[in-house]
Amino acid sequence: MACRISELVLDCRDPEALARFWCEVLDFVVLGREEDDIEIGPREGFGGPQPTLVLSRSDDPRKGKLPLHIDVNATDRDQDAELERLLELGARPADVGQTGGESWHVLTDPEGNEFCLLRSRIDPA
Repeated sequence: MACRISELVLDCRDPEALARFWCEVLDFVVLGREEDDIEIGPREGFGGPQPTLVLSRSDDPRKGKLPLHIDVNATDRDQDAELERLLELGARPADVGQTGGESWHVLTDPEGNEFCLLRSRIDPA
């Protein structure tokens, strides 16, 4: 038997704002709240094939680049259309030293956390 990733925890200044952003990006819903933390996840709830995301309030300043980041794939549109949608939601392009020849886009969420939009590798069916 092995473990699987059940949730990812992201420290942030404004869990409410990031919950709104990531729910729109991932088509997630709020699954629960505990003190200053908000857990978001798939509409089916906790325990499915996708991990949930816990947005945990923290006033500690972030130091440098995150050692772990999220990669996302569009499931119902091409990469260019998804990039446009993410930018409209509040994502911003980020320069982490790309050469310009990458097949992915590096972005940040509204609090500056890096994530990548990959060329679609997931069959939407």
